[in-house]
Amino acid sequence: MEASAAAAEVPSYFLCPISLEIMRDPVALATGITYDRGSIEKWLFGSGADGRGGKGTCPVTRRALAPAEREATPNHTLRRLIQAWCAAHAVERFPTPRPPVDSCRVAALVDEGTLGGWQKRLAALREIKAIAAESDRNKRCVEATPGAVEFLVSVIESNVAAATSTSKSAAEESSSFLFDSVTDSPMSTSSPEEEALGVLYSLKPSEATLLRILDKNGGFLDTLATVLRRPSYRSRAYAILLLKAMTSVMLPERLMTVSAELVQEVVRVVADGVSSKAVKAALHVLCRLCPWGRNRVKAVEAGAVVALVELLLDEGGRRAAELAVTAIDHLCGCAEGRSELVAHPAGLAVVSKKAMRVSPAATESAVRALHAVARHSATPAVLQEMLAVGVVAKLLLVLQVDGGERARLRAREMLRANARVWKDSPCLQAHLKASYPS
Repeated sequence: MEASAAAAEVPSYFLCPISLEIMRDPVALATGITYDRGSIEKWLFGSGADGRGGKGTCPVTRRALAPAEREATPNHTLRRLIQAWCAAHAVERFPTPRPPVDSCRVAALVDEGTLGGWQKRLAALREIKAIAAESDRNKRCVEATPGAVEFLVSVIESNVAAATSTSKSAAEESSSFLFDSVTDSPMSTSSPEEEALGVLYSLKPSEATLLRILDKNGGFLDTLATVLRRPSYRSRAYAILLLKAMTSVMLPERLMTVSAELVQEVVRVVADGVSSKAVKAALHVLCRLCPWGRNRVKAVEAGAVVALVELLLDEGGRRAAELAVTAIDHLCGCAEGRSELVAHPAGLAVVSKKAMRVSPAATESAVRALHAVARHSATPAVLQEMLAVGVVAKLLLVLQVDGGERARLRAREMLRANARVWKDSPCLQAHLKASYPS
């Protein structure tokens, strides 16, 4: 079709100002400019790097659009002109576009799922999933529909609660309501809980929506912790990704009250290596939780130090390594964390290794963790191990290469404080000769 259209010289006003292609479904904004629906909805509602979307402006006029002005109006006249032109020039005509989904349709599905039996609930859930998957505009529509997010949350909570309180034999008898936990097999059947988790995550809920969920459903974090204990790969992945979004908007007073069970399950995601995306989400959650209350101790008791060191030994991606070093830095803020790092045969070595090799942020975190150990846990044996595994050499490298001013200050402080113990180090002697030639 493109070759035929190009040969016929397409009128310029048939082209979308964004894609510069013939408009399949022309729609007009309040500014009077017409775009192809797919292109303008991606502009207005598409997800950005932060997971949220919407530039909120008219691309041509650059005018800011109020939320109510972002709903485009079909330009039926222009669509008929394009169809007539296609017919006259033997160009394949575009099919008549489906009308966009509105909140009324989503609300009707929510009512069906809420008031009907389990079959209607699952059918409504799957249709909402299909609607959300069509476009970012539909995702925003589902999120904005009163009761839609609450319906998804209620499906998750009710199915998790039922599965938790039902014995294995009773669960088999009631399998018409509770689907089997899924595995990573593409042929497996998703449970209502997993479907709802997937839809809720796909919406990329706004901060206001996330806070509303937390306020209205006080036990939702514990529900996610329960999901993280399940064998289902996808359910665990959705749960940790939702947890990452929720902890990012929680205030410190709420972060410091999370349960030890939740912290334990987050650490288990890191240890299990559910997926690279899930592991990075779990690392984000750890870094968000650890500065507050007794979360450091909870994480250490859950085996976080060992899991993080093992992750660094596996030579994962740079971002995962940066987050893991940052988490270790947080954990070294408590005596339990420092003790676990020193006790691990590769703990000090792998943290030292990541300095100057991952990112400036990782370098600063690694040096700060080593500084905490050298300052608060500096037994003769620990200092000798730091010398043996290359920590001293790495500190000297931080001084010689621009690793960040704060990292350099901490490195210099450690070298000065322990100069008597490390004075026989060949690398330190070489550094002193270079710095202070005779």
